[in-house]
Amino acid sequence: MIASVTSGGFQTTVQDCGRTRLRKFGVTPGGALDSVSLRLANLVVGNSECMAGLECTSGRLQLQFDCERLISWAGDEFKVQVGKELVPSLHCARVSADAILEISPKRAGRIWLAVSGGIDAPEILGSRSTDLRAHFGGWQGRALREGDELPLGSESKLCARIRAALLERVSDWSAPRFVSRKRFLRVIRGKNWDDDTGAKLLAQKFRVAMNSDRMGLRLEGGELVSTNPPELVSEAVVPGTIQLPRSGAPVVLLGDCQTIGGYPKIAHVITVDLGYAAQLQPLDEVRFELIELEQARDLLRERERDVALFRAGLEARFG
Repeated sequence: MIASVTSGGFQTTVQDCGRTRLRKFGVTPGGALDSVSLRLANLVVGNSECMAGLECTSGRLQLQFDCERLISWAGDEFKVQVGKELVPSLHCARVSADAILEISPKRAGRIWLAVSGGIDAPEILGSRSTDLRAHFGGWQGRALREGDELPLGSESKLCARIRAALLERVSDWSAPRFVSRKRFLRVIRGKNWDDDTGAKLLAQKFRVAMNSDRMGLRLEGGELVSTNPPELVSEAVVPGTIQLPRSGAPVVLLGDCQTIGGYPKIAHVITVDLGYAAQLQPLDEVRFELIELEQARDLLRERERDVALFRAGLEARFG
């Protein structure tokens, strides 16, 4: 059971929810930059939430399956079609054997594709995610290429029940959409926050630099300090940490970030907004909005409650 790659797109990688509890060994968490989008897409096709799927960035991706599968996707503005039929975001679609699944962007961004049964890449350090910098995990530690043949896992009983209930190729129901582009990324204060630098961070509009990647968003358009910020004893950093390097231009760390850093940590993007950050591409503009830690916790609890309600409703409908 395989999915053949007839066009690999650009930086299409196998990702799941990442490597956990290994930061103390210097292992980056990695995984889908917007884990909630992958989780929802997986639920729609009857998978467990963190099964491995594909993170698609740009270019044209074409897949051909040797057996019928269900697919779903979530993320930015992409055109996803099976043959000539369009598949809307977070709907479930049946892809018959030998049919062509084609994905192409309407604008620069990212989406996450789930396939029933998941991508059965080898598990390394508890995850099937691709680490592009360390060249391991996913499919041969790299982005997909034309000619790759991805092994597919076995489908669950829930997959079979969802397929049996599909009267058309594409479902008339969908998962709720939690992530969309916003003007502001919400942040909480970091350990090295000070009111002057923080005020500059909140007042300015920044542009995403061309050398941004899965490790972090390098921002241009304004320096927060006029002199080199002090280097500190290296401490833990996480996805969402906003560091202030010597240039004075902030960097928002993403899923492939290092585990420690010695630059001031002025703020942290809240967990529920990391999906918005993942959609930002070079030349996009972004601003920041300060909220309190308890607000960030409430927003995360609310999102996780909504995911749990959708999961329960899906199981009740097809269980």
